[in-house]
Amino acid sequence: MPPSIDIDATLAYLADELRPHLKRNPIMIGVHSGGAWIATRLHRALALPDPLGTLDISFYRDDFTRVGVNPTVKTSNLPVNIEDRHVILVDDVLHTGRTVRAALNEIFDYGRPASVLLAVLICRDGRELPIQADLVGHSIQLNPNEHIKLLGPEPLALKVQEVGG
Repeated sequence: MPPSIDIDATLAYLADELRPHLKRNPIMIGVHSGGAWIATRLHRALALPDPLGTLDISFYRDDFTRVGVNPTVKTSNLPVNIEDRHVILVDDVLHTGRTVRAALNEIFDYGRPASVLLAVLICRDGRELPIQADLVGHSIQLNPNEHIKLLGPEPLALKVQEVGG
């Protein structure tokens, strides 16, 4: 079980770390669902002028045939043109790297951003793809049979649960 994580303090830390990047007039995009919840809070804290974008990467996953479609598929919404824009991509947990890979594929279907900065609330062990976050709220190690999930949207809470047999 990971140590207790103060989500509000972690979000304040991430907002402070993101402030130097604001001079590039970035747009923020959150990955449904947990990343969108985190992005909503960060977007508000940073008072970004452009609306928040959200992605549902269900159809972009490379393990789609194994996990199927998420029964609560949401729509992606990128309310501004991302061509040549600096993007802050936000997700709740970086684990294998597959969600981020899918999010990047979807972003590039909308256009070619100038850059993408990845900010995550939690980074955990178990990477399967060579993807790392630029900004991390907390890094944790879990047993291979454990999974961490963000519950929300209000209040936000983290839950560790055992998976598999």
